[in-house]
Amino acid sequence: MSEMVLETERLIMRRPAPRDFAQFEPFLMSERSRGVGGPRTKAQAWRVMCAELGHWTMLGFGMWAVTRKSDDTALGLVGPWTPADWPETEIGWMIWNAKDEGTGIAAEAARAAIDHAWRVLAWDTIVSYVSFDNPRSAALARKLGAVLDPDAPQPHPETPCHVFRHPRPEVGS
Repeated sequence: MSEMVLETERLIMRRPAPRDFAQFEPFLMSERSRGVGGPRTKAQAWRVMCAELGHWTMLGFGMWAVTRKSDDTALGLVGPWTPADWPETEIGWMIWNAKDEGTGIAAEAARAAIDHAWRVLAWDTIVSYVSFDNPRSAALARKLGAVLDPDAPQPHPETPCHVFRHPRPEVGS
């Protein structure tokens, strides 16, 4: 099982908890969630949260709830996501409130999650699936060094997306 908590310069990344639903639900029910299959109904939002919590239970890891060191309120989810039907291992991200976009939180958390996936989870490959209509997320993937892989398998072929492949770190550098 991987580490339950990661810490970066400004952030704590912890296992999500049921209490995080108070922040997650409004995001999932809003237009902001279009890039992750939203907006959802209240019932659907609840089920998505259960899937996030269940990922940890089933696999021993999952997307971390990202918080500032000064406040345990979850700002979003960032990290490993690999449900049984996913074609590849993914590092995903979603920042829930528009006021937190552009602050570097997603990039800081994603860098830590990617490093963890290579080092601790010992993944062979890492992709990030990005909706075609989410240019900010695509820009973040590029900022993280990922490149488009048009030949990569799609998680949902009926609704294709960009597949960004993250480069493996150089050994011994």
